[in-house]
Amino acid sequence: MIRLGFVGCGFMGQMAHLRSYATIAGCQVVALAEGRPDLARRVAARYGIAHVYPDHHAMLEAEELDGVVAPVPFTEHASLLPDLYRGCRHVFTEKPVAVGPATGKELAEAARAAGCIHMVGYHKRADPAVAWSIGQIQRWRANGEAGELRYVRVIMPAGDWMGGGNAGYLASDEAPTKLGTEAPPAELGEEGGKEYVSFVNYYIHQVNLLRYLLGEPYHVSHVEPKGILLVAESDSGRPALLEMSPYQTAVAWEEEALVAFEHGYVRISLPPPLARFRAGRAEAYLDRRGGPEPRREVPTLPYVDAMAAQAAWFVQVCKDEAEPLTSVSEAAEDLAVAYDYITQRFSPELAGAQPART
Repeated sequence: MIRLGFVGCGFMGQMAHLRSYATIAGCQVVALAEGRPDLARRVAARYGIAHVYPDHHAMLEAEELDGVVAPVPFTEHASLLPDLYRGCRHVFTEKPVAVGPATGKELAEAARAAGCIHMVGYHKRADPAVAWSIGQIQRWRANGEAGELRYVRVIMPAGDWMGGGNAGYLASDEAPTKLGTEAPPAELGEEGGKEYVSFVNYYIHQVNLLRYLLGEPYHVSHVEPKGILLVAESDSGRPALLEMSPYQTAVAWEEEALVAFEHGYVRISLPPPLARFRAGRAEAYLDRRGGPEPRREVPTLPYVDAMAAQAAWFVQVCKDEAEPLTSVSEAAEDLAVAYDYITQRFSPELAGAQPART
């Protein structure tokens, strides 16, 4: 039985994570660190959590845990994570890993030095549609059936990101406990810093997904000044595009990815991040001139949402039976891409420079 502790049980803690771990066989949430006593009591009662602590220090001192899930704001990661690294072998947090890219690198080194495995919550990688698509992309790249991979595009219009997944939330009027808050890199200035934090909060998932679909690192090659397009180029020269809310929807969620080959494509449609029991949709189309009949495949996928699949994956990590879907070091690379994007938009004189420690 894997024994887990939770740090924080606010909205994301409950709706994105705790309810998933509560249903996984071979896993038990045995401890909760939460500074809001009434909320902690109600959440512990709902999910059968035996021990409640006012903070993570008390929990780590009292409990022998296989893993810690800490769904706290990413602005507090720099204050919290070094303690968790020293106190537990396996740690999970939401994305991004930190605010500044320099801090992200420092946290990656701290985790390595402590012997801690930190999985960062890029749940889209766990969606069954993405998992199937990655397998198809890898097969085509290995056998050459669809020719060369030529282009990757991700689009995420703003919309209804909860998709009904907020039902059952236990709210609280109590003031949350605040850990130390990391500021954005000072050299970005007030406007650039504000835009940077907004970008990593809303679009770091897509920054990460681009790399996953490309199968290699990339850099920002062009920035559209209104903040709608991020143009990138992979290490091997393949172009990629991130479209950030070219339009908005009120009740829909229309996030998509396209991976284009010479003779076909893989297309992914993703559900709202908090939608339950709902995977994305995947499609592969192959059409070789002079070859066999065009072929289109749309797999029937299980009724498993990405958050639940991600939780099950982290339990396997805690058993030392799987590697993290996204490591802390790769998550730090996402912040470097975000920093480069914002500097090209707001501080061109800083583009390509090493970010300062925040």
